[in-house]
Amino acid sequence: MRQAMTLPGQSASHGLDEAVRELMARWHLPGVQVALARNGQLVFSGAYGLADVEGSQPVVSRSLFRIASVTKPITAVAILRLVDQGRLTLDTRAFALLDDLPPPPHAQPDPRLDAITIQDLLQHAGGWNSAASYDPQYVPWTYTAAGVLDIPPPPSARDLVRFMRGQPLDFDPGSATAYSNFGYNVLGRIIEHVSHQSYADFVQAEVLRPAGITDMRLGRTRPADRALNEVRYYGAPGRPAVQPSAFPGEGYVVPAYGAIHMEALDAHGGWIATAEDLVRFSTAVDGQRGPALLTPATVQAMLETPQPPPAAAGGAGAGNTESTTGLGWVVARENGGVSWSHAGALEDTCASWLGRTPDGLALAVVTNTLPPIDDIGTFFPELTSRLRAAARS
Repeated sequence: MRQAMTLPGQSASHGLDEAVRELMARWHLPGVQVALARNGQLVFSGAYGLADVEGSQPVVSRSLFRIASVTKPITAVAILRLVDQGRLTLDTRAFALLDDLPPPPHAQPDPRLDAITIQDLLQHAGGWNSAASYDPQYVPWTYTAAGVLDIPPPPSARDLVRFMRGQPLDFDPGSATAYSNFGYNVLGRIIEHVSHQSYADFVQAEVLRPAGITDMRLGRTRPADRALNEVRYYGAPGRPAVQPSAFPGEGYVVPAYGAIHMEALDAHGGWIATAEDLVRFSTAVDGQRGPALLTPATVQAMLETPQPPPAAAGGAGAGNTESTTGLGWVVARENGGVSWSHAGALEDTCASWLGRTPDGLALAVVTNTLPPIDDIGTFFPELTSRLRAAARS
């Protein structure tokens, strides 16, 4: 089942239909959306498979999908809007702005917290390394956080910041990079403090609506709270049908609807969107389509600011990283220019990818499942290379 549209006057399909069908069959993807723009103009939109398998409801162009960590570039652009407005700088000390989120009673905060800057958070250089310790955004650490704070689980995004203010860092801020969901949680709280709005309200007012996006919103945990037009999510074949709930007293739940506390993922993984929305966002950042969200100098900083080296498991910097420059995006040198992209994944829920290329393409894909975690290292490169090649055919 598919609904694909090549926009009038455009030569766009480029084999994308065939590529999507092959990827769906190979990776057992129930539903997929793909959108492609060239030089800021949407030229292809495709909706494939089922939004609701049990209800035999097809994916359509307005179906909303969880986008997981493709949220991070959205949060980064919101922060950079505040920089352009003179309300923040990249050197601003992050935790100096968060006195309303004190550490737990009797905690002894790591003094290095005071050195963390906005730039460190954007570059995953704040000092947290989940490979060396843990990711506080997910079960079971959310239960630990609730216990330390003496509050009912699951803790909110703000509660998790309070908890982590009492925990030691894994490395010196700014000395290395290690992918950090929590660092983007902190950026969400910075946005709230500086703007005096909720994270969602600021992003919608300052990033999404100026980009012509009206349907994006933050996702919710409960199936009863599923947004209008939002798809259902499915675990990969062979995955457990139920997992421990993030909510006390619930025992085991369907993974996508309770094993992850979506509300606490807001600024690092919480948005739901269409593929077309994501293309609209990426083409608005630098004014490839319509008024630019960011000034040229800030776009340059977004793509060219050098990054520290990646952290080893113990926290020391070592080796090369996929992206050696940039703020909020994975940046790569390509064909005499730069590409910028980001992937997203929530186990038993979704996969997403958004990218811009030097030759003027903007491409987005969203799905309502994620292949087995052991296959992720194969899945994302295959997905992106296959679709990018088809987009150019």
